[in-house]
Amino acid sequence: MSFTVLIPARLASTRLPNKPLADIGGAPMVVRVAQRVMPVVGASGRIRVVVAADSPEIITACQAHGVEAVLTRTDHPSGSDRLAEACQLLGLADDEIVVNVQGDEPLIEPSLVNAVAQLLIQRPEASMSTAAHAIGDLAEFTNPNVVKVVLDARGLALYFSRAPIPHWRDQPSALPSPAPLRHIGIYGYRVGFLRTFPTLAQAPGEITEALEQLRAMWHGYRIAVHVSAHAPGPGVDTPEDLERVRRLFGS
Repeated sequence: MSFTVLIPARLASTRLPNKPLADIGGAPMVVRVAQRVMPVVGASGRIRVVVAADSPEIITACQAHGVEAVLTRTDHPSGSDRLAEACQLLGLADDEIVVNVQGDEPLIEPSLVNAVAQLLIQRPEASMSTAAHAIGDLAEFTNPNVVKVVLDARGLALYFSRAPIPHWRDQPSALPSPAPLRHIGIYGYRVGFLRTFPTLAQAPGEITEALEQLRAMWHGYRIAVHVSAHAPGPGVDTPEDLERVRRLFGS
């Protein structure tokens, strides 16, 4: 199996300025993310880890720690556009696979990256892959900031929503059984689809829910979903998140 891990990193952040360069245990956060997923590479070296940055400062920081990085434009309207440009800069072929790992996930589980890539290899009918895990808390299920996903019998996504889905008609104030699924924001793409995706018209549901993956489904593309036994480690969106992760790194 071979694939490329792409880590998009933007210097601008409203809640945490210069987030990719925030120090965690003596290294910038985006470097920590790259280092976290590098064990996936293994002895064969057929798996490549690349940061797709929007500023020379991030490139310099990555190079100082031996992390490959490419400089992308600053005016991309979405992360998908940045990934598509990175594929072009790296000369990736349409039939290759990339996994998008967010640059603010320094505690991501490396095996999850491998599972998402493997799933896309196993499911030729899918253009994308992603992950989810079971929800065990009612407050999480009803929280609109927690994205839920419902699957079909083949493990392909039927719908993503910020609403509590599936809705349990007979016990509306309880968690459904079997447990509902929380979407984990990691994606695998076939490079050919990733080049096409930014050209697709936005879907009505995408605009309403503010969920970009609904665009792919609206246009008839399928998304395979890996169900993980565990929730991912916490990401970094705020200064409080950063301090929590720093404590876990002992910094």
